[in-house]
Amino acid sequence: MNLEIVTPDKTVFEGEVQLVQLPGLDGSFEVLNHHMPMIAGLAKGKVKVIDKDKKENFFEINGGVLEVVDNKVMILAQ
Repeated sequence: MNLEIVTPDKTVFEGEVQLVQLPGLDGSFEVLNHHMPMIAGLAKGKVKVIDKDKKENFFEINGGVLEVVDNKVMILAQ
């Protein structure tokens, strides 16, 4: 699936990934390949990304919004 993490200043990450773990407003959750469409609010915390080469990456966010549509994940982060 394609992931894009965007802040008001720049695009932090863009690429193919296997898994995204997120700090949701009601607790952490994961998005995997071919996840159903959804929109969710995000809390302050770490976003864990496992890329196509199984490498783990972490990104700190101060909250934001997640959208999943057609195997594309967009994170609008603060």
